[in-house]
Amino acid sequence: MKRCVFLLSVIMTVFLVQAQGLKELSLEDVIAGGKNYRNFLPSYESYKFLGNSDNIVQNQSDSLFLISGKGEKSFFLDLDAVNKSFDRQHLQALTSLYNIKWINNHTFWVDNKEAIVVYNIDSKKIEYFLSYPKNAKHIHFNDKASAIVYLEGYDLYISQLNREPVKIENGSKEGIVLGQAVHRSEFGIVDGIFWSPTGNSVAFYRMDETMVTDYPLVNINRRVAQTENIKYPMAGMKSHEVTVGVYDLDTGDLVYMQTGEPKEKYLTNVAWSGDEQNILIAVLNRAQNHMKMEVYDSKTGHFVKELFEEKSDTWVEPENPALFLPASPNQFVWQSERDGYNHLYLYDINKGLKKQLTAGQWVVTSVLGLDIKSKYLFFEATKDGGVLNRHLYKVSLSNGRISRITSEMGTHVTSVSKSGNRVIDMYSNLETPRIIQLLDVKKRSSVQLHEAKDPFLGYRMGRIVMDTIKAADGKTDLYSRMILPPDFDASKKYPVVVYVYGGPHAQLVKNSWLGAARMWQLYMAQQGYIAFTMDNRGTPDRGCEFEKVIHRQLGEVEAADQMQGVKYLQSLPYVDENRIGVHGWSFGGFMTINLMEKYPDVFKVGVSGGPVTDWKYYEIMYGERYMDLPEENKKGYEMTNLNMRTKNLKGRLLVIHGAIDPTVVWQHSLYFIEQCIKNRKQVDYFVYPRHEHNVRGADRVHLMQKVTNYFNDFL
Repeated sequence: MKRCVFLLSVIMTVFLVQAQGLKELSLEDVIAGGKNYRNFLPSYESYKFLGNSDNIVQNQSDSLFLISGKGEKSFFLDLDAVNKSFDRQHLQALTSLYNIKWINNHTFWVDNKEAIVVYNIDSKKIEYFLSYPKNAKHIHFNDKASAIVYLEGYDLYISQLNREPVKIENGSKEGIVLGQAVHRSEFGIVDGIFWSPTGNSVAFYRMDETMVTDYPLVNINRRVAQTENIKYPMAGMKSHEVTVGVYDLDTGDLVYMQTGEPKEKYLTNVAWSGDEQNILIAVLNRAQNHMKMEVYDSKTGHFVKELFEEKSDTWVEPENPALFLPASPNQFVWQSERDGYNHLYLYDINKGLKKQLTAGQWVVTSVLGLDIKSKYLFFEATKDGGVLNRHLYKVSLSNGRISRITSEMGTHVTSVSKSGNRVIDMYSNLETPRIIQLLDVKKRSSVQLHEAKDPFLGYRMGRIVMDTIKAADGKTDLYSRMILPPDFDASKKYPVVVYVYGGPHAQLVKNSWLGAARMWQLYMAQQGYIAFTMDNRGTPDRGCEFEKVIHRQLGEVEAADQMQGVKYLQSLPYVDENRIGVHGWSFGGFMTINLMEKYPDVFKVGVSGGPVTDWKYYEIMYGERYMDLPEENKKGYEMTNLNMRTKNLKGRLLVIHGAIDPTVVWQHSLYFIEQCIKNRKQVDYFVYPRHEHNVRGADRVHLMQKVTNYFNDFL
């Protein structure tokens, strides 16, 4: 009888949708990797500044157009003309112009997968090209040096125009890693090559991992499954050792900065001084609570001096290198949370701190750079509109006056011309998919270049409700987003799926298109669920007091705050408090199980992806920052260990993991399942055999179908 009622309900729903002329979303529409996913992204047009000028170029794959200050478009260059030059040099043709990078107003460079090619748009000829080996990786081009640095095998090479390639340094498969990101890409580290301002020298990371424990991943695609080891330093265990080398292109000399003992420390935010005489390194101790800004002689590697230090009872996390002023090579801007919020400080390498440039209970989220005369620094921040919004500002380096450049409330992503006179501003907000406009900073005027249409027009869409909820401390405001079913009826009761992350460096609720909701949440609302998300304490861009309350107790404050969100849901007359589910991945996977163990009578269903289940199995850099060493925080590690609380589980739980996950290693969920078995707890489990920390590509549709099915079956 129930099946008949269900089928009748489905038939009636389909009839109503057809009668209204509205369409249904599918997982192929809303999941990255789905067949139709790109059709539901707000349309985008590519605009960039032409070299050092205020002129704008629009890229349309096979053509470039020059955009005037009034938004008028004129033809500039086409792909065929570029490829004719490539053909004359017997170079592989380009398929589009999207990846070109401007050197100046007349030339650009592009990587065509066999060479770095420099092209002159005036002569429509190739000025020169630098070929590299087929097996080369991590290729870094410098136009001032007319040179590339690259890895061939494990070794680091440099190739200069009209010269034979030269090996800079030897690496090894045993664990000597050159010219790549180190410290597992924490501390804002995304690369391992640092060209000097004029291109006369190049600095690089050398990481020795030979002493780090091998961690086994298994390749099941071999006839006999084969172990593929990675280096994985777990909390409390031996870490790798890093040094910084400098190679002089003229002399061929290689020196290493003499960073000394102890060797287990973090060499972060490497920067060249404006005169190229020095290398600045933000050196952080392993405990991550004491940072020293150290200066080294780039020619000899000798330690010169310590500029300043920063200490904390919790952690110090430098993430942005010193930014030297083009017009004042001895001065630089430094970002720091020393006053409780991330702000900007002006330093002189010889005289020390000159002034604090920004201050207040708001956060600088991104620095875009300085104008060519070093009068103004441009930055994005939460100054106006709070953490839900991002605006572009400029600050005068002479008098500290701050001016807001963007006007519409929302999330602005900007780029600034070299002169500082013009800005390309791309923004969205809850109701606006995407607008791209050209801003004139001096005239305070704007010209709209592109407006995206709502990609969900004609589809059944639920209403998005943004709200403010008090944290578990009773005083702190937390921001939430709720998506109601399209045919919402306040007299009915609806199940809820809470999507959670809750960890550092991830904000899920913003004043951007759809409130920054994942499209899967729109789909779940269409399926008849209320989709809910809230950012708890510990998430970013709210200042140190908000972010660092999680220290030594990951998951405790976060779970308490998330429960305040659940209590808010339970207070709503249209929420079925007996049908609340939770889903998250990575830290969100940890939070999913954490919530189900702490509040077993609240959450009926959970799906946890790639979860950390015991922080002592996680990496040193992230884990020790927030939890300290296991021997220093035994109580904290025990308190946050999900494996020790499996007996508390009551609801239906599905755990999913990538079998070759190099970030949250498979051991986490396997050990968790073992403890569930010991405590006679039935848990569902699914593995993606050849996927890493997340399931990407076409297989992601399979993943989200499984997640969706689980809630449909049990919630």
